[in-house]
Amino acid sequence: MEKRGQYAVNASNAINAVNTVNQRHSEPAWRSSGQFPSGARSCGAPHCLRKQQLARRAMVGNKRMMWKDKVVLVTGGTGSFGKKFVEVLLGKAAAPKKIIVFSRDELKQHEMRAGGFDQSNLRYFIGDVRDEARLYRAMTGVDIVIHAAALKQVPSCEYNPHEAVLTNVMGARNVIEASINAGVKKVLAISTDKAVSPANLYGATKLVAEKLFVHGNAYSGGKEPRFSCVRYGNVVGSRGSVIPLFLEQRKTGVLTVTDPRMTRFWITLTQGVAFVLRCVEVMHGGEVFVPKLRAMNMVDLAHVLAPECRVDTIGIRPGEKLHEALISEEEASRTVEIDGMYVVQPAHPWWHCEYLRQGTPVPQGFAYVSNHADALGRSDLEHMIAEATGPAASGSHIST
Repeated sequence: MEKRGQYAVNASNAINAVNTVNQRHSEPAWRSSGQFPSGARSCGAPHCLRKQQLARRAMVGNKRMMWKDKVVLVTGGTGSFGKKFVEVLLGKAAAPKKIIVFSRDELKQHEMRAGGFDQSNLRYFIGDVRDEARLYRAMTGVDIVIHAAALKQVPSCEYNPHEAVLTNVMGARNVIEASINAGVKKVLAISTDKAVSPANLYGATKLVAEKLFVHGNAYSGGKEPRFSCVRYGNVVGSRGSVIPLFLEQRKTGVLTVTDPRMTRFWITLTQGVAFVLRCVEVMHGGEVFVPKLRAMNMVDLAHVLAPECRVDTIGIRPGEKLHEALISEEEASRTVEIDGMYVVQPAHPWWHCEYLRQGTPVPQGFAYVSNHADALGRSDLEHMIAEATGPAASGSHIST
């Protein structure tokens, strides 16, 4: 298959990925059972169903953005997410006018270009989000910014706190300043479940970054650019995730987990990219978008990946949580469910968003936590890993 054809196939898969997931799993266990986490009852009344239909129409009606005449910049564009995002954009039937990959690693840029990412509408900028002047230069003429650059490893951030703050917090501030000064129209920042009630420095820096981006809408005077965030869980197969570690440990016959009770939310790169594309199209500015995800116990994950291996418990690491949350109980009063996802609205007097009025408020006491979320089944996990590593690789390490 030609490279362009491969991009087209991957793009089509990505655009459909979130819709497929929502069709399968749009109703969490507490929803389908009619029981909310705090004991409140779900609403199956006709007026609630009608409200969901109106919400879906409002979301669809808000999708008026055309990508083909846009200039898009991705910070951290050579990372796992950035590379997949660029791949999907290149494969769109109406690809953006220009895509700018902004990152600090010239080797990764060279490898990405040599690996087939050398289209005429693709540009590579060497730069660091710590450098506001370089960001401003790169953003000149840009319409949309996807901010994916960050220091993401929990132990590394714990050991290098100043560096984590400079990249994740000051870098976010620089992106906001540069995008306002350069006349960017939309900025969407990639966040993490670790930003919810953070127990480590990485999560704390991402929480601050979320606050900065949300308040950036007031800082820009209620005009463009508009700032929003996407918040999701662990990405299957991404660099630094536990799955590549388990696959490597499988060769030794022993897998290690830090605590057998630990659970995590999971999403594939394709699903993550599709969700980001969707949120860019509908964002008003100020929202934190949260997809509906399922979770898995880490010991169960180890058994799926390597059923023949022994699993040893080595103790929880500094800053590590037993369970992650995508929405806290404190955020419930500002959260609505709309068109198969959750949207956390800002607690600011300037906030006003018409399409979210069609959403369904989540019940009082609601919290979206990995140990109470729908469990990710074995077959679904196998499918996610196969997508991340390829059918041949998945077949070699997953028994059926």
